[in-house]
Amino acid sequence: MEILTLFLGFLFGALLVYAGLNKFDVISGNAVLKDFTIAKAILIVIGVGAILLNVEIAFGLASYHVKPFILGGIVMGGLIFGTGMAVLGYCPGTLAVSLGEGSVDALFGILGGLLGGLVFTVVKPAIQTVLGPDMGKISLYSLSGNQSVVFFLLLLIMAAVFIVAAFVLHNYEKKTRVNPALNFRWFYSGIGLAVLNSIIFLKVVSNRPIGASTSYPYVSDLLGGFTSNAYFAKIKTPGHWEMIFLAGAFLAGLIFALLRKDFKLTVIHSRWAETKGKSVSKRLVWAFVGGCILLFGARMAGGCTSGHILSGGMQMAVSSLVFGTFVFLAFIITGKLFYKK
Repeated sequence: MEILTLFLGFLFGALLVYAGLNKFDVISGNAVLKDFTIAKAILIVIGVGAILLNVEIAFGLASYHVKPFILGGIVMGGLIFGTGMAVLGYCPGTLAVSLGEGSVDALFGILGGLLGGLVFTVVKPAIQTVLGPDMGKISLYSLSGNQSVVFFLLLLIMAAVFIVAAFVLHNYEKKTRVNPALNFRWFYSGIGLAVLNSIIFLKVVSNRPIGASTSYPYVSDLLGGFTSNAYFAKIKTPGHWEMIFLAGAFLAGLIFALLRKDFKLTVIHSRWAETKGKSVSKRLVWAFVGGCILLFGARMAGGCTSGHILSGGMQMAVSSLVFGTFVFLAFIITGKLFYKK
């Protein structure tokens, strides 16, 4: 099973590499509204994936894994996560891929993420009341009264909205970018990620969604010896799966960089240099801080870009859609403020 998980993680990393979805310049470019590759791919994953996944579930091949709508954790975690993602320029899953390609700042982001995960484990009992209230596992399926005809009609409408929104953004980019020569790799990668996640959801494969952020507190708690607590017991199984999954994503980044012969140890990326200068120490410090903020927010919300926004979006989970809204709100505001020239 671990070999299968490693292979699935490799495919995940390969799809990110194909469209450059793991790149610092691409992610930070979305934060300053100059590159919409990330947003377009996410919209396609949710739109296409929602249809694929719910057809699987209708035939009994997969199950829902909706995250509960814990109001405080979802809203505050989303804002914190979005802030960290803008500063760091990566999300928990893309960190592993970019590290494989030689991005040293991604390594410092991972170290910061491990600290953020450890801190959350320690303080979780004290902030438990702040995270609530728990409003339950709410999704389009539950809100539609579990009526298949009504549900699938609403599902198709919402899926179409996400897909159309992706192409609206693409057309906007073509009209506004200085170099309008845009390819459709984001589209193919988005479809690939939707198919991959649908496969992982299958009961005969993994019977779970993709995810990344749980692996950080899992690893840091193991290293720090914080394993005798209820939180570690809860994240032990998914955290181990995600650790193997991200190891596969790391290998994808490394192998494709070696095959392309462009593996290079990199700290300063072009968009960072434009606004923050070329100080290596400054970039590494901010990467560490951003990683710490990113993972603390992810654990408050119970998920990240892959486990919450993509997987939850495909399930039309209210918690995930609300989380994604607050993530992008903080992501764009922070990006505009943080990357001022």
